[in-house]
Amino acid sequence: MVELSWALKEWAIAVNALLSGDLILLIRKRGIRESKPFFEVPSDRALLFPTYEHQSIEAIQAPYQRQFTPQPVPTVGTLMELTGWAHITHQLPIVGSSWIERLQPFHIWTDAWLAERLAWKPDRPAYGLLLRAYRFAQPITFPYKARYGGCRSWINIDALTLPESKPVLSEAAYTALAAKIQQAIASNSSLSC
Repeated sequence: MVELSWALKEWAIAVNALLSGDLILLIRKRGIRESKPFFEVPSDRALLFPTYEHQSIEAIQAPYQRQFTPQPVPTVGTLMELTGWAHITHQLPIVGSSWIERLQPFHIWTDAWLAERLAWKPDRPAYGLLLRAYRFAQPITFPYKARYGGCRSWINIDALTLPESKPVLSEAAYTALAAKIQQAIASNSSLSC
């Protein structure tokens, strides 16, 4: 049994892509409301918490725009439905901006949005997180709390024993895709030296 006390906030469209096996890469910097001046991963296992804050159809590559459904930010007490969790297998520093083109096949965001994201506080590094996602046999629900809102990557939750879940990608498929992404990042690192 897996017990979690952290949830990773990410755009709902990205959570859906993770839980369908279309995505294993998230590109992150520190959230505006996080106290430390750098991004950190407090746990290698986390609930996938879909958020609608700042989610933008213009920031998403065309194939994923068809799946975009605008939603309001939940109000306190609204029941949240979570459909999976992830094991974060790699946290890879990404240097420079030439990686944007090299990683394009592996994520859902537009080049323009990523370039804008990188330009925000350029002294703070970006990280590629590789996540092996697991879908619950039955979704879990709990009420939305005020502390879940805002621009933060992580939400500390009451310890939760997860229901039955299955990986969305086989071990072999996940390992092969993770190796391709690591190779693209390593190739970029050698170019920027």
